[in-house]
Amino acid sequence: MLLAPRLASFAGVARTEHVTRAAQELQVPQSTLSRAMVRLERDLGVDLFARHGRTVSLTPAGRTFLVSVERALGEVEKAAESVRADADPESGKVAFGFLHTMGTETVPGLIRAFRADHPRIRFSLVQNYGEAMLERLRAGELDLCLTSPVPDEPGLVARRLDEQRLRLVVPADHRLASRKRIRLEETADETFVTLEPGYGLRRILDDLCAQAGFRPRIAFEGEEAETLRGLVAAGLGVCLLPPPSFPRPGVVELTVTGQRAVREIGVAWLDGHPDTPPVAAFKKFLLSRRGRLLPEHAGAG
Repeated sequence: MLLAPRLASFAGVARTEHVTRAAQELQVPQSTLSRAMVRLERDLGVDLFARHGRTVSLTPAGRTFLVSVERALGEVEKAAESVRADADPESGKVAFGFLHTMGTETVPGLIRAFRADHPRIRFSLVQNYGEAMLERLRAGELDLCLTSPVPDEPGLVARRLDEQRLRLVVPADHRLASRKRIRLEETADETFVTLEPGYGLRRILDDLCAQAGFRPRIAFEGEEAETLRGLVAAGLGVCLLPPPSFPRPGVVELTVTGQRAVREIGVAWLDGHPDTPPVAAFKKFLLSRRGRLLPEHAGAG
């Protein structure tokens, strides 16, 4: 840490082999630069320069040191260029997280609409369940995330954007498959397939079943909604899910009545965290989609 502020000065002197010329290029007084080089040699405990009047030349130790210094300064410059590029208003980057169930249609549609006005902005996309994304948001790995339920906790800012009606998914040959609507209490004796604990949809299922007066009997737990639909199609249980992006053969989806079977979708970000211009633009865009976030508002209620 003591050496770091002097590395650029050392590289400048080494490149010009002239303290006066290096001082002019670095825009510092010659006396200041000379003292800095003496202190650097003293701290290292080796001579970096052989002095010849007003000129200097590198010692063998100086040449060895210069190789690593130039490499280090190059890495710093690359890092600076990277963060400047990511913050560029026209071509910067947004680190954006979202739920697995929004990856097929919702998020591609959002990004396509946003890039109509911001065609060069780039995205780093992360799919995960809600709590895992919030952890990455808190760690500074994400700028924004679409999640459910909408978080309400210190350190985060969240805005509700939309909601999806959830449907009971049953096998096509199930006794309930001929129905259009179902009350959840009618499924008290059914076997459920569902997402693992920690997922927002799992929490909603547990809460809705508790309101309906029963605890769901769970046979399979998974991490992805379409896998659950496949398990239902195979006759291994029923599940509660948002509407699919495209019809899935082998299953029938029933409207749940008698309860507000919905999941709220919101956008979250770190409280007090300064936004780069591309992040600010995308955040403004998402907030402008309040109430119409989902494709053609499918499944919204």
